[in-house]
Amino acid sequence: MTSECPPAEPYRGRARPGASLLAATGAVPPSGLVLLAILSVQLGAGLAKNLFAELPPSGVVLLRIAIGAVILVPFAPPRLRGLGRRDLAVGALFGLSLGIMNLSFYEALARLPIGIAVTIEFIGPLGVAVFASRRRLDLLWVVLAGAGVVLLAPWGQAGDTSWAGIGFAALAGACWAAYILLSAATGARFPGTSGLSLAMIVATITAAPVGVASGGADLLRPDILLIGAGIGLLSSVIPYSLELEALRRMPKRVFGILMSLEPAVAALVGLFVLGEILQVREWAAIGCVVVASIGATRSG
Repeated sequence: MTSECPPAEPYRGRARPGASLLAATGAVPPSGLVLLAILSVQLGAGLAKNLFAELPPSGVVLLRIAIGAVILVPFAPPRLRGLGRRDLAVGALFGLSLGIMNLSFYEALARLPIGIAVTIEFIGPLGVAVFASRRRLDLLWVVLAGAGVVLLAPWGQAGDTSWAGIGFAALAGACWAAYILLSAATGARFPGTSGLSLAMIVATITAAPVGVASGGADLLRPDILLIGAGIGLLSSVIPYSLELEALRRMPKRVFGILMSLEPAVAALVGLFVLGEILQVREWAAIGCVVVASIGATRSG
């Protein structure tokens, strides 16, 4: 049986700048938080892909995570007092999964259309949903979402895809599965968003060697820093905070199935932001994952 994470202990002492935002998210259903997080992260991915012409993917990842950490950590510094080694290990592993997930996904994004990359990456949360499910009806929604993934992936057009990109997307999917599980565990062990702050620091350290080596002095260009700030907000601070709060208020299996909207939103962002045209088969895939997500929400 999957249990929900307990609510975080409120901060004591001075008021936090993000307190009003956290209060506002409390009025939003957890499923709504997940949908907002999905939209935010995919808009950030579209913005990041446009930046690849100026900066290599690993450099964009470092810029995104580092700026996200700079924004988040002063508002919610890691609170380590009273935590044991196991708690700290969970937070560190959460950060490691974030770093590797972002590095591998952006490398896939540089080699594949965004809809295809996200579809392959979706293997991770779909696996979490399958293994966490305890109802036959939930398996039906997983199967329907899986059918959407199959329809969205260009299996008959291998010549137009990059096997390296597919490999990076699959690795990102495995890290995404770890992220879902470790995010819930972090939310249960750390108060507020302090666990996320620790994870962002660890993720920045993880991405720094390859990001600095590939990006070099371009990482300090003012125009790139400005775009990186937008990517950091859309792709890191906003979605991770929303997802962390959602995972405190809903079972991991429902969260995993709701994330089946990710390929659909990615395909729409690809259409409107990157000019990637959708085919009838891809619209059918979107219908499958939308229905699966609605069904998962109702049954959950």
